[in-house]
Amino acid sequence: MGAISAERPALSKVAGLRRRRILGLGVVGAVLVAVAVLSVAVGARALTPAEVWHGLFAGPDPDQRSTEIRLIVQTVRVPRTVLAIVAGVALGVGGALIQGFTRNPIADTGLLGVNTGASFAVVAAISLFGFTDPFQYVWFAFLGAALAGVVVFGLSSIGRGAGNPLTLALAGQGVAVFLAAMTTAIALSDKAALNALRFWNAGSVAGVPFRVIWPVTAFVVVGLVLALVTLPSVNLLNLGDDVARGLGVNIALIRTVGIVAITLMAGAATAACGPVTFLGLMVAHVARYLAGPDYRWLVPYAGLLGAVVLLVCDIVGRVVVRPGELEAGVLVALLGAPFFAGLVWRGKFKSA
Repeated sequence: MGAISAERPALSKVAGLRRRRILGLGVVGAVLVAVAVLSVAVGARALTPAEVWHGLFAGPDPDQRSTEIRLIVQTVRVPRTVLAIVAGVALGVGGALIQGFTRNPIADTGLLGVNTGASFAVVAAISLFGFTDPFQYVWFAFLGAALAGVVVFGLSSIGRGAGNPLTLALAGQGVAVFLAAMTTAIALSDKAALNALRFWNAGSVAGVPFRVIWPVTAFVVVGLVLALVTLPSVNLLNLGDDVARGLGVNIALIRTVGIVAITLMAGAATAACGPVTFLGLMVAHVARYLAGPDYRWLVPYAGLLGAVVLLVCDIVGRVVVRPGELEAGVLVALLGAPFFAGLVWRGKFKSA
């Protein structure tokens, strides 16, 4: 009887924690919906709610103003809203996963060389083939991001430090520095590549059509599915490789699947909107504060928070310098730099 009565408070506590986590997910999801609606309604050009509604659902109209409103809403604001959600989810989940797999609380998706790999591929494609359409060079960006991830993972899997999270971080930093130098060398020798890189590197969700967004979304969905498969094992990996191995985790297989998932998500997001730094780092820590260390909850929180933060930064960027715009990636960096400094100052880098 004593053992049973002792179990009841523990079970009640677990059930209460689960309810709070579900409620928190619901709240973050509701905030995301509200911000998405705001993203469609707000822009460099002021529109009334009625005009936005008409622009969303109206068909072809001979009236010039109605046509302009429809084009603004359907071909500018809706695509950038969808891309911000897709890229935010991908980078948020990727940031949380890379911290889990490397057991490094200041790790970001850029650790795998994804950002620099995509940048190098973009300038190479523009310089060699003269591409100017995002639909043309987005595939090269994704290929460059994927190849960089494969090279980093391959380098970290050989030698005496094979499979060590520190080895992965060092390999990623080495590849990133090399690719950054190569990107600069090509860009400085080609004016068109330099101009394209200057705007693409800022990290923007504007001006990307649905013919680019849909393929990118498909890659992100595949990455999310692979990520969900790894979540129980990530919890065990954070207890230490020896403990995880003793509990039956195939560490090499899980790390491979995890790195593939991160590369797919971060590579697709970076290919579509350019490098958005600090986003995955920030939302992973906020998600850990809200949901705790269990990656089965932390990762969904991080994905939703990533979408919210990227959308909010994109909205702010549209209104602070009207009639111009400030790229979302710039605002995320402005927000992320002091956040990172705060983590270091408070000593949060010591443990994940």
